[in-house]
Amino acid sequence: MEKIRVDVDWCDKNFGASLVDYAGNSIVVTAKTYEQLQHEVENALHEQIKWLIEDGDNVPGWFKNGKYELDYKLTTAALLRTCESYAPLAVISRATGINQHLLSHYANGMKKPRLQQRQRIVDGLHQIGEKLITLV
Repeated sequence: MEKIRVDVDWCDKNFGASLVDYAGNSIVVTAKTYEQLQHEVENALHEQIKWLIEDGDNVPGWFKNGKYELDYKLTTAALLRTCESYAPLAVISRATGINQHLLSHYANGMKKPRLQQRQRIVDGLHQIGEKLITLV
């Protein structure tokens, strides 16, 4: 199955996504929530496919028939904003050992963490999830 990369970021209190389809066309969408963003990405991609077919472009069968997977890649800001309804920054701070004020800068896109720091955030979110799973 083909994969289409979707880059997701957080900007001005909105999620934003950009992707390039197989033909090199760019699609950009925004939404207030990550769930809405995923829905908008799928709608935009379906519309793009429809327009390509209507224009008579050569559209591969996998693309035309939806035989692809959307591969979402979130920036650290988008990741923290997506998780904040499940785990506030204070909880993430305790799990990661990263100062809550610094996490806030990451969540607002004011600073970008180094790769190792981002991995600490991801690992901390996994720890939180694992602890929650053991409760049920």
